[in-house]
Amino acid sequence: MTINTQQTQIITSVKKWINDVIIDLNFCPFAKKEVIRDTIRYCVSDAVYENKALDTVINELSTLDNLSEIQTTLIIFSSGFSDFDRYLDLVDGANEFIERGGYRGLYQIATFHPDYCFDGENSNDAANYTNRSPYPILHLLREASLEQVLKNYPNPENIPDNNITKARELGVNYFKKHLQIK
Repeated sequence: MTINTQQTQIITSVKKWINDVIIDLNFCPFAKKEVIRDTIRYCVSDAVYENKALDTVINELSTLDNLSEIQTTLIIFSSGFSDFDRYLDLVDGANEFIERGGYRGLYQIATFHPDYCFDGENSNDAANYTNRSPYPILHLLREASLEQVLKNYPNPENIPDNNITKARELGVNYFKKHLQIK
């Protein structure tokens, strides 16, 4: 995969978000290890329609199948799916493919979007920043790797609530000041 200048800038922006938010705020206690080990694949997709985006998901799942040294893939949508509802439709389609395509139990998807809003929450709630990112992203995770790290982490079920508490303590202004979300 040849990466052009625009894709490099997009990946750099996402890496900055990972370091400044995901790692520095400890939203994912497992991310730092994978960043250090360089086992994260970054795929920039210019897909604007669900069918092409799902083709990207299929290709990236195949890549994960064939490259065991890659632990996780971030599919970054550079120009499509800026509308959060359209993005959620894509998430549903990708999850359906995982279910029907024989990938259930092998992979799961974590979701990030510039306008991420938890169901039933106010869009201005700082809690939403736990899943807000510079671009719409589908994060493909190996379930076996995830299960392994969760075994050695105390009370992993508390991670989402801890993240929400931290985000609310920091407040929306913190995230607006420190994040460059498109």
